[in-house]
Amino acid sequence: MKKVWLYFSLILGAVIFIYPFLWMLFATFKPEMEIRGFGLWPSRFTVNSYVQVVEKIPIFRALINSIFVSLIITSSVLFFSSMGGYALARLKFRGRDFMLGTILFTMMIPFQLTLIPLYILMVKLHWTDTYLALIVPGMMSGFGILLFRQFFLTIPQALIDAARVDGLSDYQILFRIIWPLSKPIIITVAIITFMNTWNEALWPLIVIRNQELMTMPQMVTIFTVGGMAESQLGVKLAAAMIMALPIVIAYSFFQKYFVESIASTGMKG
Repeated sequence: MKKVWLYFSLILGAVIFIYPFLWMLFATFKPEMEIRGFGLWPSRFTVNSYVQVVEKIPIFRALINSIFVSLIITSSVLFFSSMGGYALARLKFRGRDFMLGTILFTMMIPFQLTLIPLYILMVKLHWTDTYLALIVPGMMSGFGILLFRQFFLTIPQALIDAARVDGLSDYQILFRIIWPLSKPIIITVAIITFMNTWNEALWPLIVIRNQELMTMPQMVTIFTVGGMAESQLGVKLAAAMIMALPIVIAYSFFQKYFVESIASTGMKG
């Protein structure tokens, strides 16, 4: 009976958490007058909400922009954060602990506090209304460095020493020995970075005015808040669904590695 109640509670919790998303999904296929209800199944299916989104805004151009920006930033964070994490975990040099403390300190600073200085820097570099303004500020991640460091501390030092005896440099050790063993943490950092970049709306709203360069969150925000949706709830939900779907699909495929990495990383050292 304990197992029965346990599974019943888990199923009930899953239904409670997934119901709003399912309601949102089915609401996009309902006629506008039926959306206010709590029921899932529409009286008739219609894709009119999605058609209006495509007709009113360049949603697919924004989708391509978001994919491009998110992939570039994610690749950069994986590359640079893994090097920083390896240095802080396995290399001995003066000021290593101070550098780690500095990185931890920068993680406590709210982004809103650095928003204006960062914008002034983009203006002085003439990077506003370019992809550089969207990509360059996010190419490094203190949180990514910390996660890589914690994971690299779990790798046996004997393996690294053996690689050094074989004549491998630190770069070769990192990318030829450690990276193949670090699939869970690589996927975890990639998912977190991709999600954060994909969902970022405030920074693009500040530095991008050209509609051809707008990302999905920026385009959807302007669409829903700026009045282009004309108070039609179905159209707003359709735009939000298009924006959320890639993240849901990506997390569904890689959640196993995400949980494994969080469970194995811990706070060693």
